[in-house]
Amino acid sequence: MEKTTRKPHMKGFLPYALAAFLVGIVGGFSTVLGPAFVKDLDLPYNNTTWTALATAMSTAAFAPVLGKLGDAIGRRKTLLLGIAIYTLGNLLTAIAPSLLFMLIARFVVGTGSAAIAPVVMSYIVTGFPPDDVAKGFSLYMLISSASVVFGPTLGGLIINAYGWRVMMWVCVGICAVIFAACLFFRERNTASPKGLSGFDSLGGALVLVFFSLVLCVPSFGQNFGWSSTPFISVLAAAIVSLFGLIYAEKRAKNPILQGSFMARRAFLLSVVALFLTQGLMQANMTNIIVFLMYTQPENTIISSYSISIMYIGMSLGALLLGPLADKKEPKTVLTCSLLLTGIGCAIMLLFTESSSVLTLALSLGILGFGLGANGTIFMKVALSGLPPEKAGAGTGTYGLFRDLAAPFGVAVFVPMFTNRITAEMAAGANEAAAAVSSIRTLAWAEIICVAVDIAVVQLLPRIHKKA
Repeated sequence: MEKTTRKPHMKGFLPYALAAFLVGIVGGFSTVLGPAFVKDLDLPYNNTTWTALATAMSTAAFAPVLGKLGDAIGRRKTLLLGIAIYTLGNLLTAIAPSLLFMLIARFVVGTGSAAIAPVVMSYIVTGFPPDDVAKGFSLYMLISSASVVFGPTLGGLIINAYGWRVMMWVCVGICAVIFAACLFFRERNTASPKGLSGFDSLGGALVLVFFSLVLCVPSFGQNFGWSSTPFISVLAAAIVSLFGLIYAEKRAKNPILQGSFMARRAFLLSVVALFLTQGLMQANMTNIIVFLMYTQPENTIISSYSISIMYIGMSLGALLLGPLADKKEPKTVLTCSLLLTGIGCAIMLLFTESSSVLTLALSLGILGFGLGANGTIFMKVALSGLPPEKAGAGTGTYGLFRDLAAPFGVAVFVPMFTNRITAEMAAGANEAAAAVSSIRTLAWAEIICVAVDIAVVQLLPRIHKKA
């Protein structure tokens, strides 16, 4: 009997699982796109920052708008729309003749991703039984993380053999196949779409403008200088758009950003915790690559192995620890997973000029294991109690802040690491010694963040009531 009751929600999850796989595998391919593109067009290497930023801007900023669109027109339509836009963005990427064209193409890719993620999470929140929600999020994280593992390796092989444009046409083919597969699935309606009448268009536009500018602020500061005209202009525009957004959302009858939902302790503290630790993933991947460039410049493959192991760790953390939050109090499971995250950061204190693959993989693997579990459980805690008719808006809002966490981590921890190297070398240290000293300083900063995060988690409301 139990198997029978479980079949409908798992069967209904299939198109959403396919969409999550699509974003993961194509996103993995795209990690090797930027360097290949700028090399092919003979552009400065720092232009990879702008291609990544174009995707991140639309992925984060469009999430609450397109999540709310899912409430208005239905999840299935929004999912198919998101995959179609995602396919178009990758097609435009494949034919991009210039940097400007590529930036537009990657922005379109991010827009498609922003439509997909909220409806996947929305289905889990409303379609899974309450005592299986963490298991659903674990499955989502597992699919996303595991599919990313293969992308960089396969993408690198295709680029080496045929070039980056062929790799992107492979991505377009994958998109088309999954779009066709999702067309055949039908979903049981859990909530009637409300239609577009009264949709908060002004609020949606201002959400897009403000949060896009928020993502630009650290990138402009790092690339142009914190006192430069471009940085000050972007910062001023972000402040102006923030006031406009607050004004528009206060007047809107059905605002994109639901203040009552975001003010909940479960949501607010989960977002704070995300910014303290989940941003470590992207930052540490970048910093490990830079660390190896300074200490082992002849060993170019070791960083790829280590980063792949980090994603494997995330997959295992989501699979093994994440579902425990359905049976155990999430605060307790989160504390354990955060301790693992801290151990992964602490192993960085052991890094030397000749660190082996084993040491690097152990650090990133344990760190990834903890982060995979954290990401799963925070979704359950932050999105608990969402009514079906507001599930898209809620998951989109959560997705916005989740996607802002990684750029935040990069903006804080990458300059901390690289600037420390510069200071050490100015004081007379050689490159390798400066990198070792800097990575250890970074490790202590991250350990402190994890400790604060554990304290924040203790303030979360209980999900499981005491017997």
